[in-house]
Amino acid sequence: MATAVKGKIDIVALTDVGQVRNNNEDAVGFDADLGLVILADGMGGYKAGEVASGMTVASVTETVRERLPDIDDQERMDDDGDYSAEAIMLRDALELAHTSVYQVSRTQSQCEGMGTTAVVVLFHDDSFALAYVGDSRLYRLRGDVLEQISSDHSLVQELVDRGFYTLEEAQEKVGRNIVTRALGVEADVKVDLIEEPVAIGDIYLLCSDGLSDLIDDEQIGLTLQEYPDNLEQAGQKLIDMANAAGGKDNISVVLARVDGHFAKKRGLLSKFLKWF
Repeated sequence: MATAVKGKIDIVALTDVGQVRNNNEDAVGFDADLGLVILADGMGGYKAGEVASGMTVASVTETVRERLPDIDDQERMDDDGDYSAEAIMLRDALELAHTSVYQVSRTQSQCEGMGTTAVVVLFHDDSFALAYVGDSRLYRLRGDVLEQISSDHSLVQELVDRGFYTLEEAQEKVGRNIVTRALGVEADVKVDLIEEPVAIGDIYLLCSDGLSDLIDDEQIGLTLQEYPDNLEQAGQKLIDMANAAGGKDNISVVLARVDGHFAKKRGLLSKFLKWF
């Protein structure tokens, strides 16, 4: 059965239209009982981005609620041996959402060309599983060290990864960040997965580029350190800072703090299998 994380993860989700846009194309969601958090940043057409992000959050949440209770330890022996069944489920959930968004964009003229980024995290078994597409990010604050866990699917990041430029040079030459991967835009999509153990006291931040384009990592880290026990205040301050810096895009944050252990209870056989 799925790990029960109720009471072990404190979660807050906030979103703001910003100072320039007329509507909010970001969508956020969470299920504290399941340890699920998700953020999507939509794009394309009049309110079509709003449709894409909303569809994605709803679809992924529904898929996880349906499938997570049926996961057991033996599913860790899947062909995707590098990832848990929970991570594989998140990948499947994003692929299902992608198919739905793509079909709507192809069949409804008012939604033509819409798409969305997505970053989704499931806390399970004293770990997190991350699945993501696009340039919405996952950060982790552990102690006083902030680390970006995800890697942007963007032109800037591709140029840096290929050694053409430093990050600063690429940002200057490319100008605005161009997303190279998104849900619903092309027929197929590749979802990236990451899994790592958690530690009590960790704070995880999911954010849209409306925050990360305007507020640097140092400011983000200092803000989370300032309000470790008040996630809502931390999230609101991050949004206020982005708005003060121009608020050129919608700004969304989801914060999750690990407050206790949530390891699965296993029998001897499943404990043995976990290591293979």
